[in-house]
Amino acid sequence: MTNLLVELFVEELPPKALKKLGEAFGNTIAKSLQGDKVASVDSVITVFASPRRLAVHITDVLSKAPDESKRYKLMPAKVGLQPDGTPTAALQKNLEAKYGGLHTAVGDRLVTAKEGDADYIYLERDVVGYRLQGCLHDALQQAIRTMPIPKVMSYQLQDGWTSVSFVRPAHGLIALYGSEVVHIDGVLGLTASNTTQGHRFEAKVSPVVVTDADSYAETLKRDGSVIASFAERRDEIVRQLASTAAKVGGGCKPIEDDALLDEVTALVERPNVLVCEFEKEFLDVPQECLILTMKANQKYFPLLDAGGKLTNKFLIVSNISPKDSSFVIGGNERVVRPRLADAKFFFDQDRKKTLASRVEGLGKVVYHNKLGTQGARVERVRAIARAIGQQLGGDVLAKKADQAAHLAKTDLVTDMVGEFPELQGTMGRYYA
Repeated sequence: MTNLLVELFVEELPPKALKKLGEAFGNTIAKSLQGDKVASVDSVITVFASPRRLAVHITDVLSKAPDESKRYKLMPAKVGLQPDGTPTAALQKNLEAKYGGLHTAVGDRLVTAKEGDADYIYLERDVVGYRLQGCLHDALQQAIRTMPIPKVMSYQLQDGWTSVSFVRPAHGLIALYGSEVVHIDGVLGLTASNTTQGHRFEAKVSPVVVTDADSYAETLKRDGSVIASFAERRDEIVRQLASTAAKVGGGCKPIEDDALLDEVTALVERPNVLVCEFEKEFLDVPQECLILTMKANQKYFPLLDAGGKLTNKFLIVSNISPKDSSFVIGGNERVVRPRLADAKFFFDQDRKKTLASRVEGLGKVVYHNKLGTQGARVERVRAIARAIGQQLGGDVLAKKADQAAHLAKTDLVTDMVGEFPELQGTMGRYYA
């Protein structure tokens, strides 16, 4: 048995879907090959996923599935056999309709076996095992057809006539059985080879030649400057974030966000973490606003000090590692500045009006087409709050509960929440 490597080289994949796409691609191929018995249920499956490639490495794969003898139940012997043991017309018709007849020349044979109180006739047939080439072709087609693609893209092949559909245009296919290329043709218009492309800007050679299935990841890292493993790339980003934050000093730590980390991992092929900063005047804005705009819009990692307070420094994960990183740092600092300025503008504008003055505006915001506006909702909440407050603390608590309920939804009509809906409730605390 030999190990198998399959890679599909494509244009940049949607980052939020990359991890699921990689797992679906690899696991579907592996399960299909296991079903055809060219791969073992004990085979080790390793999935690779980077912005421009989906790949899977499978151990212990056969070039041809073993031949086997299969037994098919036909009918009771008293119906299928004449007294002299020859097949009846009913048995011959059944064999012809379901199994293409009885082919004794290739080993077909009829046997009888007792099942319960009756004897039954069985067809025993020697089945030739599937070959890897055909199994892999079918497995690839199945993987492409069943992948959880958020939005399918249709594009033309080089012949100018044929159109295919996939998540992104595919430009290369590797199929290596050990060091041997498995001849696969016609999958998304591609022909399998042992070559791929490395990092778009920093590959040392082009194309990257993969000599055997087991050297795939190391060859891509060495010659292509690509960390193909999603998990390894993610771990490298975590390591660099921690070490870079430590160099900043002051007990700074990057904000923890697994979803952001997965998305950034899906955006780079060889991560390089750098430190950037913004003007301290923006720290007057609630840190939740700044953190959200840096995470959601720019995919940055804000730095918090030892007390959990936002600093004016943040970490970026770059896909390039130039000798002089000042241009990368400067570019990211320029890009984030307008975002932070917008947040500061919204905050300053919102503070010009009190929350109480915004209550009337809730009457123009639909809560639900059968439940009225947010204003009507607030009145219902106020009534409930007063009743609970009265029960728990008399008139004093009832008055406070009523006031809190009266203002609870007013930040929904602020500019900041209009821009960042995730901050509803949070901004009301700052504006109260």
